[in-house]
Amino acid sequence: MHVSSDTNNLKRRPVNLTIREDVMDEAKAIQINISKAAEAGIISAIKQAQSREWLERNKIAINAHNQRIEEKGVLLKSHWASE
Repeated sequence: MHVSSDTNNLKRRPVNLTIREDVMDEAKAIQINISKAAEAGIISAIKQAQSREWLERNKIAINAHNQRIEEKGVLLKSHWASE
């Protein structure tokens, strides 16, 4: 799934949410757009879940790469560290 950052031309879907009363009262008091705030929070949760899934899918390759670096060092050491 890809979540676009261009939100101007995207369709919206009405949904029902249950949010704590104190949170809603405070948000309204400081004039937060609840829909945009909820959308931003959901997008953030999606990105975090996708990152966790990517790391899990690539764990073996990442560990192998890190092991190779530990054993043999970086390939272009002169570009990464001053001697």
